[in-house]
Amino acid sequence: MSTAASAKNGTWRNWGGNVAARPAREVTPASVDELAAAVRKAAEDGLKVKAVGTGHSFTSIAATDGVLIRPQLLTGIRNIDRDTMTVTVEAGTPLKRLNMALAREGLSLTNMGDIMEQTVSGATSTGTHGTGRESGSIAAQIRGLELVTADGSVLSCSEKENPDVFAAARIGLGALGVVTAITFAVEPVFLLTAREEPMSFDKVTSAFDELWAENEHFEFYWFPHTGSTNTKRNNRSAGPEKPVPQLQGWMEDEFLSNGVFQVAQWVGRAVPGTIPSIARISSKALSARTYTDIPYKVFTSPRRVRFVEMEYAVPREAVVETLRELRTMIERSGLKVSFPVEVRTAPADDITLSTASGRDSAYIAVHMVKGTPYQAYFTAAERIFTAHEGRPHWGKVHTRDAEYFAGVYPRFGEFTALRDRLDPDRRFQNDYLRRVLGA
Repeated sequence: MSTAASAKNGTWRNWGGNVAARPAREVTPASVDELAAAVRKAAEDGLKVKAVGTGHSFTSIAATDGVLIRPQLLTGIRNIDRDTMTVTVEAGTPLKRLNMALAREGLSLTNMGDIMEQTVSGATSTGTHGTGRESGSIAAQIRGLELVTADGSVLSCSEKENPDVFAAARIGLGALGVVTAITFAVEPVFLLTAREEPMSFDKVTSAFDELWAENEHFEFYWFPHTGSTNTKRNNRSAGPEKPVPQLQGWMEDEFLSNGVFQVAQWVGRAVPGTIPSIARISSKALSARTYTDIPYKVFTSPRRVRFVEMEYAVPREAVVETLRELRTMIERSGLKVSFPVEVRTAPADDITLSTASGRDSAYIAVHMVKGTPYQAYFTAAERIFTAHEGRPHWGKVHTRDAEYFAGVYPRFGEFTALRDRLDPDRRFQNDYLRRVLGA
């Protein structure tokens, strides 16, 4: 099954299947010059422009009725600089291809999210992240980027060159221009030892600060309707390499995490009353395991069960209280939630509209399987998240608007002023950006 977004009969749909758009035309440029020409032509025709990657966002951030730019010909590594330990990559390169190419060169990103189907520009523009005590989102590892702006000119940005644009464009929401290339900081490939084990909800929440402090990368999944979580600790290791054996990996990552989980979701959808029982069984299905491998084989895993997701970043010190409120809400509401809740962290960064901008953050993600009514659950969860000054992931379901963001992002005005300068005619505007950034 393709993980990318689909386009049938001129209709574009995202991966989660909850967003559709009918662009006036699609363009697949083979060079930066062709992309710049497509932006200029759109302006002549009075059309809006949006670039779209694999459609892994659950919001309509990439939807347009104007010109849809597909970057799949803008792929591959442009340059590896071992003196500065950076790699420059074309914007349409899938993270999976980047990770594999870097590994062949004996290099790696420092941190990454848990899926790698997205393009590098789509992932960074929406603030995609993994979990880390000291290492931040994928965008926090950017050292430079190239951007085609509304007038069709090509702008290079870094801490030294156009630093004001660099501060914002690393997570630019597609509002400042079309990213054509990204320069990432890399390091020599290293080994991570992953320790996965079940832990009770009460234990993980009461020991959260210690678990966070003791591990480079800590995360856990809580199964609603149960007192059970599955924890994951990733730490650097001197080796030796000890990957998950192939058959065991297939059993745990494919059969249990995708196959059996998919069937459980189907049953839960058909008979919601069975969900608490399924959750109890699911929470016990994955046993403890430890393995050591190169980063992308530890950080990422396949996700074949389609879902819709909402995720909020709250101040790290508020995460346990927020989770306990979420648990109480689910218990009292009568909602049947079949998908685990995911909890991760990130250190504060200096990116204008990063969900971790200026504050140490913890992420709480709620999911529902594709095709299940999710509104009641997400609305109730969002009420809790926003009470803690939560910042929603730009690529995941939320109902917040510019007025709200001006209150939770101290540098919000800095971003909108830059947008006024770079895109005064709103060439890159769509309904989503109008809502979250204001008209």
